[in-house]
Amino acid sequence: MQALNVHFLPQRVDAAALAASTVVVIDMLRASSTICQALASGATCVTPFLEVEETLRAAERYPRTEIVLGGERHGKVIAGFDLGNSPLEYTPEAVAGKRLLFTTTNGTQALAHAAAAARTLVGCGLNRQAVSRALAAARRVDVLCAGTDGSVTGEDILAAGAILGALLADEPSGDQPRCWQMNDGAKTALQQWRSLLSAAESEGRTPAEQLALQMRTTPGGRNLLEIGHDYDLVACAQLDAFDVVPQLDRQTGEIRPA
Repeated sequence: MQALNVHFLPQRVDAAALAASTVVVIDMLRASSTICQALASGATCVTPFLEVEETLRAAERYPRTEIVLGGERHGKVIAGFDLGNSPLEYTPEAVAGKRLLFTTTNGTQALAHAAAAARTLVGCGLNRQAVSRALAAARRVDVLCAGTDGSVTGEDILAAGAILGALLADEPSGDQPRCWQMNDGAKTALQQWRSLLSAAESEGRTPAEQLALQMRTTPGGRNLLEIGHDYDLVACAQLDAFDVVPQLDRQTGEIRPA
């Protein structure tokens, strides 16, 4: 029996309880999406930090031409940083061949919570199929939603459901299929994703279009609308855009493609 759990906030699961698990950290709007985009655009690695000051101190260890400082506070670019937290900023021209030093309000906090896991991956809509394939052989999977400012947010739950939907769709059809034992959070996430797919079909939209539309009503989505980042909802809603699976190395603190 394989365990499949979704936690709507990091504080709803003890970090020590994740030690034997493969954890997927999701901050759909926008840290997870931006990390995927940066690695797909050729960044050598992403190093997450909790605090702005910590990030700036780390930057002193490298030639300035070899690094990119990226992240946000209150959704906006941090003073003195190169880039914010929009995946659209992380083009090959901006990050290829460079180390990204990265700090955000919610996503890097969730990554820190999962640092002791047996394996820590970063997931979102952009890489849901790639992540689902990486989870196929895991005995226990814990999907950790970052939330927004300490509150549950719907876009993370939908992204979790999208990854679970892809994982379960790959179930073998032979005489002895795998059996996932899901917690209530996993069942809820999967149900919400399937409801989104039904709504998309009934309204004549693609799943990506429906996801972008529904994220306009979530806490994270509303925050982006308030600062004029409507375009990030569309960018983050694209499904299976990348075949990259970001993985955190607990020894170095770096995220690289698995």
